[in-house]
Amino acid sequence: MTCLWTSDELVAAIDGRPIGHGPAEITGISIDSRTLKPGDAFFAIKGDTMDGHDFATAAMKAGASVLVVAEGKLPALGRLAVPMIVVDDVLAALEKAGVAARRRTRAKIIAVTGSVGKTSTKEALRHVLSAVGTVHASDKSFNNHWGVPLTLARMPADCDYAVFEIGMNHPGEIRPLVRMVKPHVALITLIAAAHLGHFRNLDEIAQAKAEIFEGLDREGVALLNRDDQRFKMLSKLARQAHVTTVRSFGEGEEADYRLLKSKLNADSSSISANIGDNEVVARIGVPGRHVVQNALAVLGAADLVGADIAKVALALSTLSAESGRGKRHVLHHGDGPFLLIDESYNANPASMRVALELLRAAPLGEGGRRIAVLGDMLELGTQAPKLHAALADLVTGAKVDVALLAGPEMSALRDRLGDNLATEYRADVEQLKPVLLATIRPGDAVMVKSSKSIGFVKLVDALLHEFSAPKAKQKRA
Repeated sequence: MTCLWTSDELVAAIDGRPIGHGPAEITGISIDSRTLKPGDAFFAIKGDTMDGHDFATAAMKAGASVLVVAEGKLPALGRLAVPMIVVDDVLAALEKAGVAARRRTRAKIIAVTGSVGKTSTKEALRHVLSAVGTVHASDKSFNNHWGVPLTLARMPADCDYAVFEIGMNHPGEIRPLVRMVKPHVALITLIAAAHLGHFRNLDEIAQAKAEIFEGLDREGVALLNRDDQRFKMLSKLARQAHVTTVRSFGEGEEADYRLLKSKLNADSSSISANIGDNEVVARIGVPGRHVVQNALAVLGAADLVGADIAKVALALSTLSAESGRGKRHVLHHGDGPFLLIDESYNANPASMRVALELLRAAPLGEGGRRIAVLGDMLELGTQAPKLHAALADLVTGAKVDVALLAGPEMSALRDRLGDNLATEYRADVEQLKPVLLATIRPGDAVMVKSSKSIGFVKLVDALLHEFSAPKAKQKRA
């Protein structure tokens, strides 16, 4: 295992007080005893519902090399057979470790935010930059007040590139995070109707996203979507934050990274684009018009950090979708296969449009139907009923044959669809599950989409469990 920190380095970084003989090498940072790996330092963070100090013994048994604990919790911990570093506040200590990791690295750093496409763009950057160097990137969607410092603290000193996802659902959340990250490139994918329950309009969302400019490296670059209706607003906000260089990606002639041509296929896309002074031709291994837009952003960000664009473009061909974000499964039902598109991780009006476009473009088998399995979009506030009802035009425009709906907010879509197509509505995911399993037949294309906490991943899991492989024919004795 590679050494991430020495004990002395970590103690100095977090202003801690060591107890016991610390390990010569710390190979990782963890805040979860369930996923902790031997050699990790365990930071016992106190969250909203759980306190990491309650899992100190579990972390020790899992192989933690050292525990980072709060002074006030020390008496309750007793004598543990593992070294400790005592601090006033564990989350603050994690932030200090993150800042120290940022200070020591020479990596080119990209920070990504936006209403949609953050994680997919971050993962695409991780993938393509791996073709030209060593890359450190956020795990999953570690984009909040603990996820960002944790990702920073885990950053090896010698990586070539680092990619951070920075999220928010309230004003003021991005600012302290990006000031820790200090990126060389700040990328905003798109401003769209997400988290409207906490904002009055899209302009307020744009202003909150623009906080990412405030932490840019002194010579850093803002990279913006030229096709976004709020490009001019974001560009102005970048200048107000003293960003001297703003670059853009998009289809319009004024875009610095410009799409020239694209061909959208059922399982991939092909593009040509102006990247810098060169025309780049690339195949993208994931389908969808939105992926083409993300790929432009990826190529632009890669160019801005000095990566070899020829190698980056070639790496786009082996890009694959993540679980919950468009991953495709060919499953088996009776006499033939059907297609599952897993979009279960999150949902807002913009990403619903994208997912339904993917369903429309999906290939069907003989007699197959397009089945949209849709759950509530959360954090839309008072606009929720209107925005859910407005999905009706997208559903019919995607040539959906069957709509399976669940969740309180989806009742508005059910009412708007009426008798225009075959629709089944249930109150929650558990009630919808048997309906879905009974509806599927060979040749279908099924797309599952909802906000994460609605739990539609259970529907994906049920389909994978029920139809993952052809049932083997039993051999006679």
